[in-house]
Amino acid sequence: MPISAAIERTFFKDKDGGGGGGGGGGGGTRITIIKDRFFSFLIWQFLQSTCIFFIFKTIFLSPFTPKPFTPTFLSLLSFLAIHFSLLLISISIFFLSSPHFLPSASPIDVSLALLRLVFVPGSQNSSELRKKLRVWLSFALFVSVFAVAGALFAICICWGCDVYHLQSRSKTQRAGLVGNLGFRGFMMGLFYALHYVYKQRWVLRFPIIQRPPFFSFKMGLPLAVGRALRFSAAGYLLSASLAFFLPAEYRSQASGRKFVVEQIIFYFGSFLMIFCWELSDHLHQVLHTKRFVFAPPKGSAAAETNPSEQLLVTLDESTPKSLLQYLAYLDLCMLCENNVDTWRRAAFFEETGETYKRIISACLGPLENFTKKLAEGLESSSAGNSLQLSYQLTSPTNQLVVLRLSESFYDSQLCSWCARIVASLTARSHKEDRFGVAQLSGSNTAVISTLLSSLLAVETLIGKKTNIPSAHDLMSPNGIRWATMNTRRRESTGSTMGKVRGSPVYAKAYALADILRSSIYLIISAFHDEMLNSGKAGGLEKDWIISSKPLYGTHELLLQKLHLFLDFQAN
Repeated sequence: MPISAAIERTFFKDKDGGGGGGGGGGGGTRITIIKDRFFSFLIWQFLQSTCIFFIFKTIFLSPFTPKPFTPTFLSLLSFLAIHFSLLLISISIFFLSSPHFLPSASPIDVSLALLRLVFVPGSQNSSELRKKLRVWLSFALFVSVFAVAGALFAICICWGCDVYHLQSRSKTQRAGLVGNLGFRGFMMGLFYALHYVYKQRWVLRFPIIQRPPFFSFKMGLPLAVGRALRFSAAGYLLSASLAFFLPAEYRSQASGRKFVVEQIIFYFGSFLMIFCWELSDHLHQVLHTKRFVFAPPKGSAAAETNPSEQLLVTLDESTPKSLLQYLAYLDLCMLCENNVDTWRRAAFFEETGETYKRIISACLGPLENFTKKLAEGLESSSAGNSLQLSYQLTSPTNQLVVLRLSESFYDSQLCSWCARIVASLTARSHKEDRFGVAQLSGSNTAVISTLLSSLLAVETLIGKKTNIPSAHDLMSPNGIRWATMNTRRRESTGSTMGKVRGSPVYAKAYALADILRSSIYLIISAFHDEMLNSGKAGGLEKDWIISSKPLYGTHELLLQKLHLFLDFQAN
């Protein structure tokens, strides 16, 4: 057996099918999932950092270190201090990370909240503002921890080298040397943390294709090396330029060859520091985005009686938008789309239909909330047909509309999973639903109507025309005049899309529109013949569109859009 495979089987083995116990007795297992992964993350972070530290010291810093292979109390102390700084970094990454985007308070909001607290002690801030302030405080604490850890790491990695030998210096020189190293490490940690927060790297990104954790970790090593080279170079130049403004006693007193050696050692140390940070972040992403199977072991008594209970309880009772809930949706999405563990999917179509209805309800909920928020944002815009979403506009009203529309896409990852889940289950019910629970429960009409409403709302946002004419209008003599008028309208819409393309909303909206469109086509492909026959009999709207008011659009608009999908012309 290869060494990599042995390591993977020994250390990266997750308890996928192990916990569950009985039908509803998965509470203890659900609580320990995140805790076990966190401790695994800390153990692996310690092991990888130790290996990198010794390899780096042996290859790069041994020529500059007196007696590099002789253990001393100073080297042991620096080793423990470095691992303490990395432990602070790992804990900070874990507590800051989130499976979805969290809005933060702006500096103006923070200033106003502080002024209100000072001058109006009895005032109460809104719950939404308090949440944003908590997120802002967590960002500030995260950046502070990185800066302090960077200072500690830079001092410990460099002070054992010949050129930084402290015993040969006076007390003032030692303080100045430690202060210079600490300041430069502090600035590098501050720069890295600010970039980390600004680029939203704290948001967990679940991979589309789930690979074994060891393979995923190995595939991220080249990217970590490249980022470490870029960040260490940029951080080195930034810290070196800012160090010139320090008092004279805290600047480097070396010159000539000694000064060059100092800079080389510091760059090597900064590269090692950022490389360890990058690997810690990558390891955290790999371990916490790995699929967890919410099911009892196959062949157990729970698997025979109610194999879906643990998954359903996690979806219903876990904290909304938590990592545990995201892992449950990920497991459900892979179960519905793949032909692995088909015995679990077969249990969804049990005779009473309760399990199927609970799953569809759990998945339609995020889509419905997303569509309602997006519809409210579209309705609050100044013009429904020509949305002004450019950040170049300075109007407070337009900025508020852009902010509200952006907030609708904070859970785009979860919405995409839900769309894929309901589409896959509806399509598979055509062959796997022996009792007809999907049709009898009315879930098919709810799924199609929700997907169509969500798609229409997203297409309105990105500038696509939603007022679809009938085939009779296109064939009438007025069709030519209508097409001419529509050309001008498309030009207006095209200019609007140019503005939308410049905003962060566009990429997420375009990707989600593709997922919604593919999901609808998946259902259309499975039920195409039935839908065509229903359309010829005049019952397509009754069979596939809900009778109540749609979330977005009208019954006629949803029906016209459904006809386009039946003709495979929706794009």
